[in-house]
Amino acid sequence: MILFWQGLVKMAQLASLQDAVRDVMSDGLCVALEGFTHLIPHASAHEIIRQGFKNLTLVRMTPDIIYDQMIGMGCASKLIFSYAGNPGVGLLRRLRDAVENQWPVSLEIEEHSHAAMANAYEAGAAAMPCALFKGYLGAELKQVNPNIKMISCPFTGEELAAVPSIRPDVSFIHAQKADRKGNILIEGIIGIQKEAVLSAAKSVVTVEEIIDEFDTHPNAVILPHWTIDYIAEVPGAAHPSYAQGYYARDNSAYKEWDILSADRELFLKWMAEHVMQQTPDVFAKRVQFTNPQSSGQGDSCDE
Repeated sequence: MILFWQGLVKMAQLASLQDAVRDVMSDGLCVALEGFTHLIPHASAHEIIRQGFKNLTLVRMTPDIIYDQMIGMGCASKLIFSYAGNPGVGLLRRLRDAVENQWPVSLEIEEHSHAAMANAYEAGAAAMPCALFKGYLGAELKQVNPNIKMISCPFTGEELAAVPSIRPDVSFIHAQKADRKGNILIEGIIGIQKEAVLSAAKSVVTVEEIIDEFDTHPNAVILPHWTIDYIAEVPGAAHPSYAQGYYARDNSAYKEWDILSADRELFLKWMAEHVMQQTPDVFAKRVQFTNPQSSGQGDSCDE
C-alpha cells in the first residue's frame, strides 16, 4: 500500500474505488462495511463482489441488503452481526439460504445485540482485547454465542457482559465530503462509522464529493486525514440508502429486493446486470440529487 506523508503525518490517498479495493483487499480478511440506515457503502460492496474476493468474515450492525448481496455471491464464510433483515420489509433471503441450505456456500453466524457491537467497535478503536458493558442480563443469546461472557466487576462485583473487540482488517464507509487533505465530513446519522474506521488496520471512504477546503468548524470533521488510507469520489455510492443533503432513501429498491432475492436464478440475473456488468459510475445515475452541486460532473478521481 502506498501512503502519502506530510511531515510526520500520514495523508489519505485519493484514488479510484477500483484501485482502492484492489490494494486493501484479499481473500480471507475480516471486513466491515458500516452505515446505520444512512450512508451505507453499497458501491464499495459491489466493487468487492466484482473483484471476486472470497472467504471473508463480514462484520456489520444491521446487515441489510448490502450483505445479502455479498453473501449471495459467495463472498462470505462468516457473519458477525446484530439484527439481520431488510428494514421495513422482512427477511434477508440470501443470508437465510446460505445458513439453511449452504447456498452458494455455508455461512457461520455470530449474533450480538446492537449494544454489544457498538461497544466492541469502540473497544477495537481503543486497541482493547474486549468490551465490557451492561447487557445480556436475562437474555438467551449468550446460550448460543460462546463469545458472550458474563464477568464480575473487580471493584463493585456487578455482573457485566464481555465480548471480543472488533478489529477489522479493512473498514469501508461512505460520507458526504472529503477535502483534498483527506479529512472526512459526515453529517446526519453517524452510526458507528468513526469507530469502524479507527478500529481497522486499513480503511476506504467513498464520498459524494471532494472539495478544496471545508467551510465549517474543526469539530465537524469526524475523521481526520491521518485515520484514512484511501478516499474515492463516488457520487450516489450509498444508494439505495440515503445521504443527507444529497439524495433520499429509495424505498422501492428495498421492496423490490424482497422479490428479487427470493429466487436464486432471478437473484443471479439481477446481480449480473446491475453489479457485475457495471462500474462505480453507475451510482450517480441511480439517485436524484437534491444538492445541485452533486451530480457526478465534478472533479472526480473515479473512472
